Amino acid sequence: MRRAFRFRLRILTLALFLFTALLITRLYFVQVVHGADYALRAERQYVNSSQQLYDRGSIYFTRKDGTLVSAATLATGFTIAIDPKRITDPDAAFAALSAHMPLEYDRFIEAAAKKDDPYEVIGKRIDERAGRAISELEIRGVIVERERWRTYPAGAKAAQTLGFVAYDNDNTLAGRFGLERYYNDVLDHKADGLFGNFFAELFANLDSVIVDARSARQGDIITSIDPVVQEKLDQVIETTNARYGSRETGAIIMDPKTGEIIAMDVVPSFNPNDFSEADPTVFGNPMVEHVYEFGSIVKMLTVAAGLDAGVITPQSTYNDVGCIEVNSRTICNHDLKARGVVPMQEILSQSLNLGVSHITQKLGHDRFRDYFKKLGMGTETGIDLPEETHGIITNLESPRDVEYFNASFGQGIALTPVEMMRSLSSLANGGKMVTPHLARAVRLESGVTRTLTWGEPERVFSQKATEETTRMLVNVVDEALAGGGRKIPEMSVAAKTGTAQIPDPTGGYYKDRYLHSFFGYFPAYEPRFAILLYTREPGGVKYASETLTDPFMELTHFLINYYDIPPDRASYENAR
Repeated sequence: MRRAFRFRLRILTLALFLFTALLITRLYFVQVVHGADYALRAERQYVNSSQQLYDRGSIYFTRKDGTLVSAATLATGFTIAIDPKRITDPDAAFAALSAHMPLEYDRFIEAAAKKDDPYEVIGKRIDERAGRAISELEIRGVIVERERWRTYPAGAKAAQTLGFVAYDNDNTLAGRFGLERYYNDVLDHKADGLFGNFFAELFANLDSVIVDARSARQGDIITSIDPVVQEKLDQVIETTNARYGSRETGAIIMDPKTGEIIAMDVVPSFNPNDFSEADPTVFGNPMVEHVYEFGSIVKMLTVAAGLDAGVITPQSTYNDVGCIEVNSRTICNHDLKARGVVPMQEILSQSLNLGVSHITQKLGHDRFRDYFKKLGMGTETGIDLPEETHGIITNLESPRDVEYFNASFGQGIALTPVEMMRSLSSLANGGKMVTPHLARAVRLESGVTRTLTWGEPERVFSQKATEETTRMLVNVVDEALAGGGRKIPEMSVAAKTGTAQIPDPTGGYYKDRYLHSFFGYFPAYEPRFAILLYTREPGGVKYASETLTDPFMELTHFLINYYDIPPDRASYENAR
C-alpha cells in the first residue's frame, strides 16, 4: 500500500512540475517572444477583431562581435481610412487630417463623395506620432487602424541579396527576390495562433543543427553579412563604378574556409523600401544570375592544376615565343611580345597567355577538363539565393586544343561571380572547395536558434600545390603589382588581376570592351578573407590593374584594421 501511495505521489509531483514548467514557458512565450504582438493587439481602439496584422520573420546582419543588426524587419504604423457616409463636413475633416498627414485636397474630396463605399483608404504607413494624434481627434467617419509593413533599414545596401516583399500572382505578400524569396517559407509566419508551433519547435529536433533551413519552422534568418564591411564594400564599388563609368561593378568578400559571405553587392542597385520607383531590371542578382568570361584570374587555377598534376614545378621553365598558331587560330600574350625562356613565376607575374597554354598542353584535354569540373565550373554552387544559374564550359567538350588554351586564361568559358569565387577560394583553403552561403542560423519563433551547416569541403588540389601557387601569388603582389608599390610589409597578400574581352553576340569579341576582375586573399598562408572584384566595360582604361588594384587594396587594408588581423610576415619567414 505504501509503495503504491509513494508511486502515486511521485506521479502527482511530476505532473505538477510539468504543469508549472508549461505555465512558465507559456508566460515566457507570451511576455518575451511575442510581447510586441500582444501589445499591438491590446490596442483595441486601433485593431478590430477581424483584422489580421501582417507578420513576417526578420533578416539580420551580424557584426564582428556577434551583435545582430536588422536588415529586414516590420515597421509599425497606421492606415487611415474614411466612411464617406459619416463624413458630414469634408472640408473640416480635410483640414484636421492634413495637419498630421500628407493629403491632397482633391483626392480627399473625391473619396468623401463616394457615399456608397463604407471604406476608403486615404493614407497608408502613417507614422506612430501622426496616427495617434489623428485617433485622438475622434473625427466622425475617420477610421484609424494598425498596420505593419516590410522595411529595410540599410536602404540600398545589399538590396539584391536581401530582395523584397511584394504581392505575387495570387495577391499574397511574399518574398520576390533574394533571401526574402529563398527563405520565404521560413520568414512567412502563418496566422495559426501565437502558440501554434511553439512547443513543437521547443521539443522537436533538439540537436543544434538544421541541415536545410528552408525546411525549418517559422523564424528569423541570421546572416553572416557584417553591416560595417557591407557599407565599406558598397562605398568602394560605387566609387569605382562612377569613376570609370562602368556598366556594372560587383564584389564579394568571403571567408574561404567556411564559405560565409561577409559582404556582397553590385551596382547599379535599388532601394527595396521604394522598389516601385526602381528599374525592375536591377532586381535580380548578377552574382548568381549572370555569367561572365573572367579572363586572367583563371590562370591561378591552371597553374595550381599543373602543380597538382606534377606536369610542372615552381622551378620549371618554358620558351615563350609571343604568339602561336593553334587550330587555325592565333593565340598571343596580351602585348604580343615574346619572353624567351622564363620560369613559371612569370606566367602569373606577367600574366602570360602562352604560359598557361603550355601548362594546358602538358595536362592534356581530359586532365584539364577534370580539374575545371572538380572546381565546380559549369554547376550551381548551392548558395542560398534564388534563380542561380550555372557557368558555361561546353567548349571543354571540344577536341580542339584552342578551346582548352583559351579556357586556361579565362576566355571561352563563362561563370557566375559566385561560381568564380568558389573555384578560386580553393587556393585559399588548402585545395578544398566550400559552399558559398549567406545564412548562418535560423532563430525560430520559440527563441531557439538553429545553426546551419553547408556540407563538407571538397578537395580539388593538394595542400602542397596550393602552397606553391600561393607563394607565387604573393610574389605577384610584392614585386609585379604596380611595380611592387602595393606590397604590405607586415602582411602577405596573394592576388592577381584579370582582363577579358567581352564576347560580341554576333561572333568573336569586341575590340574595345572589357571585363576587369581581381581576386586575392590574406593573410596569404592562413587566409581570413578572399575578395573578388569585377567591373564591366569601364571607360578609358584597358587593364584591370588600372581599375581594381586600388579598390582591392583599400578593402584589404580596411579588413586588416577592422578585424585587427595580426602581421604574418615574420612568422611565415621564420617557418620557411
